[in-house]
Amino acid sequence: MRLVLALLLLAACGASPAPDMFGSERSEVTRGGMDFVVFQKGSEVEVVRMGYLSRPDRARVPSLMAAAAQTATGCRVIANSMATKIPGDTGVARFALDCRA
Repeated sequence: MRLVLALLLLAACGASPAPDMFGSERSEVTRGGMDFVVFQKGSEVEVVRMGYLSRPDRARVPSLMAAAAQTATGCRVIANSMATKIPGDTGVARFALDCRA
């Protein structure tokens, strides 16, 4: 019973930013049929992909994450700025932004 309760609580949590992104502006964006949560703090953005994907579906995620970041922030994502904590991770990524416009 406790396990079921714990799983229900975790499922209801949704996405939250990394500690250094606390205080960021949160947005929810759908791109290419995938849902993303975007956290912007200054000229940096953290994008979290929601939901499960099979391995073959993950190849298109980095470009969709960049598009979600641009849509949510109105800023341009700086080319080749994507960083992940785990190489090849398609669940969470950071991008640098150029908000001069």
